[in-house]
Amino acid sequence: MPYVEGFVAAVPAENREVYRRHAAEAAVLFKEFGATRMVECWEDDVPDGRLTDFRRAVQAKEGEVVVFSWVEYPSRAVRDAANEKIMTDPRMRAMGEQMPFDGKRMIFGGFEAIVDV
Repeated sequence: MPYVEGFVAAVPAENREVYRRHAAEAAVLFKEFGATRMVECWEDDVPDGRLTDFRRAVQAKEGEVVVFSWVEYPSRAVRDAANEKIMTDPRMRAMGEQMPFDGKRMIFGGFEAIVDV
């Protein structure tokens, strides 16, 4: 079963293509450091909830859409090693200086897969 790192972020709607290019560039690094798959998803049907929802989770503002992403790794150990390399890689640092969204409002976490069909 893969280990999954998930991300949710709010991105200005007009930054769709800029975000797509940013994610594609980042995917090269993630795969270089051990990821087996990376998926980026642009909001299409994200309803408002009664108590909580994706928009509230990332404090999305007017004109922003929600992006839902995940990166798959063979194991948590591979993910941990990849994150260490990614955080110190000068290419990622340069990308971080030009992020097309507010990274402070991004939520993320690692998850152990328990069903994969």
